[in-house]
Amino acid sequence: MNHHSKITPPKPGQDARLDQSVLSRIAALKTMSVKELKTEWERLLGSAAPNNSRAFLEARIAYRLQELTYGGPDHETRRMLDLLADEVEGVSRRKNQIADPRNPVAGTRLIREWNGVEHTITVLKDGFEWQGRKYKSLSGIAREITDVRWNGYRFFGLQVRSREI
Repeated sequence: MNHHSKITPPKPGQDARLDQSVLSRIAALKTMSVKELKTEWERLLGSAAPNNSRAFLEARIAYRLQELTYGGPDHETRRMLDLLADEVEGVSRRKNQIADPRNPVAGTRLIREWNGVEHTITVLKDGFEWQGRKYKSLSGIAREITDVRWNGYRFFGLQVRSREI
């Protein structure tokens, strides 16, 4: 029989020997020279190591060791990270935009008071409207209101709904 079943990687805490092996490998990073860390980077990430700080190299290699052992973020999480990157950069590079689960239904009005002034934002199907202007992201509106870079969802009090897994 030909089964197309997805192999799920182990989770931390399921196999004590595996966990100890990963922890030992991560601890060993502290004893490596920067040159050795860069060699380990190239081996595990398949690219030339950047000239970043030792702490950055250790943290990224430690993440990669765990990712290889336990698996990385799922498809939905990677897509959400891409959307968040676009939001922070204020651009939209994704061809197939997906609905951000934090967005209320189109037509919803968000009200936020800032420095004694009440601001009303209307949720559109493909963005947001504030003071007669259309914005792709809430972060852009929050930046206009405050002159500070904000996560727009945080500024307007919106959170990801927790889902049962």
